[in-house]
Amino acid sequence: MSKLGIVMLVHSALHRVEQVARHWATAGCPVVIHVDQKVSDEAYSELAASCADTPLIRFSERHTCQWGGWSIVAASQSAAELMLDTFPDVHHVYLSSGACLPLRPVSELVDYLAERPRVDFIESATTADVSWTIGGLDQERFTLRFPFSWRRHRKLFDLYVRLQRALGMRRRIPKGLVPHMGSQWWCLTRQTLSAILQDPKRKVYDRYFRRVWIPDESYFQTLARLYSTHIESRSLTLSKFDYQGRPHIFYDDHLQLLRRSDCFVARKVWRDADRLYQSFLSDQAGKMKPAEPNPGKIDRVFSKAVERRTRGRDGLYMQSRFPRHGSENGLTCFPYSVFQGFAELFEDFEPWLTETTGGRVHGHLFAPNRAEFSGGETIINGALSDCAKLRDYNPTAFLSNLVWNTRGERQCFQFGPRDTQKINWFLARDKNAQVSVITGAWAIPLFRSNLNFSDIRNEAARLQQIETKQLEVLNSVWTKARIRTWSLAEFVETPMEPLQAVVGEIGIQNQSHLTQTPTMVDLSGFGQFLQNLKNQGMHPYLMGDFPSDDVFGNQVRPYPKPYLVR
Repeated sequence: MSKLGIVMLVHSALHRVEQVARHWATAGCPVVIHVDQKVSDEAYSELAASCADTPLIRFSERHTCQWGGWSIVAASQSAAELMLDTFPDVHHVYLSSGACLPLRPVSELVDYLAERPRVDFIESATTADVSWTIGGLDQERFTLRFPFSWRRHRKLFDLYVRLQRALGMRRRIPKGLVPHMGSQWWCLTRQTLSAILQDPKRKVYDRYFRRVWIPDESYFQTLARLYSTHIESRSLTLSKFDYQGRPHIFYDDHLQLLRRSDCFVARKVWRDADRLYQSFLSDQAGKMKPAEPNPGKIDRVFSKAVERRTRGRDGLYMQSRFPRHGSENGLTCFPYSVFQGFAELFEDFEPWLTETTGGRVHGHLFAPNRAEFSGGETIINGALSDCAKLRDYNPTAFLSNLVWNTRGERQCFQFGPRDTQKINWFLARDKNAQVSVITGAWAIPLFRSNLNFSDIRNEAARLQQIETKQLEVLNSVWTKARIRTWSLAEFVETPMEPLQAVVGEIGIQNQSHLTQTPTMVDLSGFGQFLQNLKNQGMHPYLMGDFPSDDVFGNQVRPYPKPYLVR
């Protein structure tokens, strides 16, 4: 039976390294360990001494490894050369890290490779076919020089890249090479690996890749294409990455998830995941049925995790990741309705709407003095206070918290030009908002007030200016809310039809259409009131063409019964 050799690149958690190396060796697989030069000599000596009783475990020449640098390739070369020279019966060489953990019995992996003696398992794709690169460098990583560390000298790295682009500097790719990229965790046959390491042009290739960015993801991936007779462009190591390109770390609660993957090896496992190490390094016979590795079984879970991390949940703003403006995943989590002008036009509109729709109907949540919660409450779900000062500190958070903490129950509230206007853009951009506006209805309380007419005129001019600006926001090209607007004259002419439309969007309990309507306030004299405003130099245009002969106030007409088209 052909042998499998394991190369381990390690730099931390050496007690786990010994545990995993002994697991491989016990199954008959020789292991060559490369320990990063940054590990102290004392720790290295302890690891070497503890493994001295196992002849199948060897240690290679040490290199100081830096992320994204050539040293990782050099470490892989040294360990692979030692593996091929010391163990001539090794048929496949499997590159792993100190954080890799076997998930299935080693014998299954050995048998799997024995059935495929000429197959090289290495992810190898051209830059045009790669979609996972993060950082803005695809083809350029092979044509520019990178003498500075991206992690330690970020500014120098970026400055030198911009300089090379500005000067048009380009490196020449060695003749015959077509750059490929892929995961650094490969499993190559002795024939392919030895051909790479013993190539007469190796010095040329090594010199070129020394200045390639992240060469461990391209050196073996490119050269394997020159010598392999059969490449399967995939890694046998299960490794998942987040949206920033960082590897996911597996913890104890991922045990069943890892078992479902049917993969042979997983990376990256937390050093203190005792349950994982105990479960997978014990006798696994019968725990997992032999099957083709299929990481796709758990892809959905990781895709969902990435989506949750980058987009969050609709309407949920967490202290740990308050979203940037424009990148929120939904401003609120549940539909709600905003009524402007209805409470001014109809008597007892809020109790009627509550009875009709079954939703929770508030007063003016953004009134100047306090938030008018339904039922006169001072505290509502989520410990939201009716204090205007707390609400106005962050009105968008106030509304999104209100909807989040009452999700599942339709929230309705009144709004108007007298209220704080900081919430307007939030309402306009929120796809869950249903905003219904009767323009100019703010004039009705002024009409019914006992103020001096000069004060009424000034207040009317102020409120009309505020509502005009609000309507510009609601009608902007960035609006995602469901907006309905009527002029006061238009609404009073035929109130049943718009009421049916608005309430129908909310959802009426066990009713197909309205059977009763709220009582409209007495508008006798309102037309003349608007004419008086005009006579005083104030032009009330938001009300529409409201007749001055009091036809709406004097004529008592039953509302026409809405009809249904079947």
